[in-house]
Amino acid sequence: MIRLGSLAGYPFEGPRLLAGWTPPARPAVFAIMYKPEPDAKPEKYAVIYAGHSDDLSAERLRRTGSRFKVYICTYEVPGGNRPHREQITKELIAIYRPSCNKQQYDQSWRDEWIGEYTAPTTGPVARRGPADLGGRPPWNPPPAYGPVPPSPGRGPDGSDPS
Repeated sequence: MIRLGSLAGYPFEGPRLLAGWTPPARPAVFAIMYKPEPDAKPEKYAVIYAGHSDDLSAERLRRTGSRFKVYICTYEVPGGNRPHREQITKELIAIYRPSCNKQQYDQSWRDEWIGEYTAPTTGPVARRGPADLGGRPPWNPPPAYGPVPPSPGRGPDGSDPS
């Protein structure tokens, strides 16, 4: 099992060598991968193609032969239909940018897609990007500004004053 995708990822079965693999007659999302450094990092894979199918056995996935060390992993989406498989495939393409996929997707959003809004129960839309983080990268937390104030009803050292 390998996890692919954002956050915790989706639990894909495999990876298995594509040569000799018999595709099941089931709908699934799949990823074609290879090992960029098979000797130094044998557990590291690179995604070169992501796709989905209504029937994996109908796909032409077995044409690589045994000469190439190409792997496949599959994810049968529980209760998922075609639009759900398409969404997962687009997410994988946006994250891994596989070179064999003609269509590429971006992980960002634009203001015109959602727009500004106000509601009595929510604040404004949270911004994402370096400009919204004061020019610092998102993985660099803001600096600490002095000691944390004590909790209400506590003394300056955090103890209970009573």
